Amino acid sequence: MAFAVACPPIVDARTILAAIPIARTDLSWWRQRHEAKLRELAQAKPDLIFLGDSITENWERSGPPEWQNFAPIWHQFYGDRHAVNLGFKGDTTASLLWRIRNGETSGIAPKAAVMLIGANNLGRVHWSAGDTVTGIDAIINELHTRLPGTKILLLGVLPSERSAWITETTEQINHALEGRYKDSRSVSFLDLTALFMRNGVLNRRLFLDPMLTPPDPPLHPSAEGQALMAKAMEPVLANLLGDRPHPYDR
Repeated sequence: MAFAVACPPIVDARTILAAIPIARTDLSWWRQRHEAKLRELAQAKPDLIFLGDSITENWERSGPPEWQNFAPIWHQFYGDRHAVNLGFKGDTTASLLWRIRNGETSGIAPKAAVMLIGANNLGRVHWSAGDTVTGIDAIINELHTRLPGTKILLLGVLPSERSAWITETTEQINHALEGRYKDSRSVSFLDLTALFMRNGVLNRRLFLDPMLTPPDPPLHPSAEGQALMAKAMEPVLANLLGDRPHPYDR
């Protein structure tokens, strides 16, 4: 299957890169995953899609160890919902927008889409809160155009422990998204920050990064953390899908 050639965008002082489709097809693994997901979508005809970065992609990981055994939780909550995982590690809003425009919403009509994106906007590319929100808005507008019957569950950017600037910018993004979508009929916004806090500080136990060798700052929820996310999302998601809430029995 042929893909659009990734060319550097023409920019000026007003261009917001976070809202411009930018491919990562120069990375073989990314290109191969995109091709594989197009085949999976064509076969699955999903009722539910998950759009995001490595946090979403992690749903496909299996342990041991237990803290990275995500697959059982995915199957418990989403295994009977014809769900497809469209998470790609390292993706920004720009790369997710490119994927949406290049096949990942073609020929499907899911009932709902869960979107979690923006953490990588604050990493190497260092995009601002305003630019990131503009990128998220661009993705949502694209989804409305390409999947008009799909209801969207937009998750706030999760807290991390990378830098003071990232912590502050994450809070700014989520505050802006809540204000923008709290009364929306087409987008349900859910900020899961509180799940990962204990006594006002980040609960490092709910992240897998500190358990790596060598350890990294908390960014990616562990299987336990993501199970808490799934449980918190469930009432909203079940309503969007029009089915029964799935219990968390672990």
